Order: sequence, then C-alpha cells, then structure tokens
Amino acid sequence: MEKIEHIGIAVKSLEDSNKLFAKLFGKPHYKVEAVESEGVSTSFFEVGPNKIELLEATKPDSPIAKFIEKKGEGIHHIAFAVNDIENEIKRLKEEGFTVLNETPKKGADNKLVAFLHPKTTNGVLIELCQDIK
Repeated sequence: MEKIEHIGIAVKSLEDSNKLFAKLFGKPHYKVEAVESEGVSTSFFEVGPNKIELLEATKPDSPIAKFIEKKGEGIHHIAFAVNDIENEIKRLKEEGFTVLNETPKKGADNKLVAFLHPKTTNGVLIELCQDIK
C-alpha cells in the first residue's frame, strides 16, 4: 500500500454536507460523481495532499443507506492507494483477510476498487484503490 487515498464519510444529504465541509475546509468540493452500481452519489474535497469523500445513498437498499440506518452518519471507510490491485487482493487473502469483492470494480474518481471485510480489519472497512490507466 502506498498511502491513504481518501477517507469516506457517509452523509444523509450531500448538499447539506458539501456546505458544512466547505466551511470546515475553507474551499468547495472539486467533484461530484454518481456510482450507479453502488447506489451512491459522492463528493470529493482536497485537504492538503489528502482527499475526503462524502457518500450519500441514492437507493434505500444501498450499502451507504444501510450503514447510516445502523450507525448514523460518520466515517465509513479508509481507502489506500495501491499500484496493482489484483496482486494486493491476492496477497491480502493469503494473509487471512476477507475480501468482499475479489474482482476489482469501477469506483468513483477513476479508480478500480476492492473492499476488505471489517470483521478482519478491527471493524474498519478498508478500500483498495488503483488508478484506471
């Protein structure tokens, strides 16, 4: 793993949260993007060399809707940048981690993504991200 790529925060309202985080960071979000396959709309902020991704459910049965229903708004995942997502998935499986999607899928911000089950990472949902070239 290279670095923290972003921290994902589940929110009830992207519009309201964009205003809140723009005040917090002193600048607006730079991108809004829907990921239809996950039933989510995302918004990204740059904070120095880091990114914050806000996630709003667009379907009542989406993972973000279920997360908010169970835990409320808050940190949803930590994403790490990787150079070779397929080899990283293989390595992590060999180390005993449970991978939620063994085949990387297209995520927001021009990334291939895969997730590790929080039961194998001390309760933290981990996302692996590789730039789509």
